[in-house]
Formats: sequence, structure tokens, C-alpha cells
Amino acid sequence: MKFMLNNEWVNIDFKHAYCIGYSGRNVDKTKAHISELKKLGVPKPASIPEIYHLSSALFKQVDSIDVVGNKTSGEAEIVLIFDGEQSYVTLGSDHTDRDLETVSIHKSKQVYDKPLATKLWHFEDVQAQWDNLKLTSYVMENGRWKLYQQDAVSSILPVEKLIASLTKEGANLTNTIVYCDIVPLKNGFYYPHKFKAELFNSQENNKIELTYSINEL
Repeated sequence: MKFMLNNEWVNIDFKHAYCIGYSGRNVDKTKAHISELKKLGVPKPASIPEIYHLSSALFKQVDSIDVVGNKTSGEAEIVLIFDGEQSYVTLGSDHTDRDLETVSIHKSKQVYDKPLATKLWHFEDVQAQWDNLKLTSYVMENGRWKLYQQDAVSSILPVEKLIASLTKEGANLTNTIVYCDIVPLKNGFYYPHKFKAELFNSQENNKIELTYSINEL
């Protein structure tokens, strides 16, 4: 897969893929979120955080995805890619089927493509600013972009704890992509036909962007 890194295209391939859920840094808020989802019929996770092993074939650089039904939605997430001795940061959307989520969170994450940005940063270049990186997403509503998510990456667990959780679950971190969980939604789920997201480094005035359409079959 091709990514833009420091104004040059590079090829990076990954064989293993994981999504991390319920990795909020504030454990009380995470537990409250779990209780809210339980009221909507979403099963309680087996652990906090929860690791979902997915097919790497789902992770694609696309400008549209196909879905079945009208209750699917994207979620902006900061993404880690481990490629040999190098680690990278990018942006992705954990597009999920909300109806299927009430049956199985794992299955709901496996059924749709996971859109991925085309731009990368070296992890070491943003490591010092990690907590201050900001994730923002928007959904298209009545022809206008509506704010959907916005928070600093400090709302999720530090990288070291995310990696420790992956290792504890036996995750393979060689040639691997990891979606590191979402920042909170502003006003609950929306089911849009267009989604866009941004990962912003204010210190360097640099950002990674992602936009895609959702087509109902």
C-alpha cells in the first residue's frame, strides 16, 4: 500500500490488523460509556480495553464503501502501523454496523472496509506531541458538515499501555496495523452518507485528512 511520507511515496504492507475498543484513559467514563451502550443492546466487553483481531484485507485507501442497511457509521481513529523496525502514525475510520453490534461487536467490525488515509507520519516525529494531537470528524447532514467527534488523543490510553494490552492478548506486532480507538462522539450516533476526519498536529501545523462516501446497497 502506498503512503505519502515527508513528501515522498513509500510502500508499506501489513499482514495483521487489530482494532482496540474501550481504551479511554478515564476508566470511570469508559465504564459509563459501556453502561450506555448496554442500554442500546450492545454486549459488554470481555475486558477493558478490548482487542479485536480483524482481517488486514479490510483496511483500504478508498473514497467510498458499500454497506447494507442504514445503521452504519464511521469513527475517526488514530492509527499505528508497525513495519519492521519503523513505526508510523496515520488516520482511519472504524466503520461499523450498529445493528450487528448488538449481536457481536467483533462481527460488526469485520463486515465493512476500514477507510485509511494516504498520508503518514513517523511515530518518533510526533511522539512528544502525542497527547496533544487532535482528532476531529464530521458527518454530512442536509448538505452541510456537522461536527461528530473532537478531542485530543490524550482521551485514550498512552501508546505504551495500548501496546502492552496488545502484547498481553498475544497480538503480532510485526507488519501490523492498529486502530487505537475513538475519541468521544459529540451527540451520539449518526448514520451519514458522507464522513470526513482530520488528525491535527498543532505544534507543526500539520494534518492528515480522510473523506469517504457510504453507499447503501
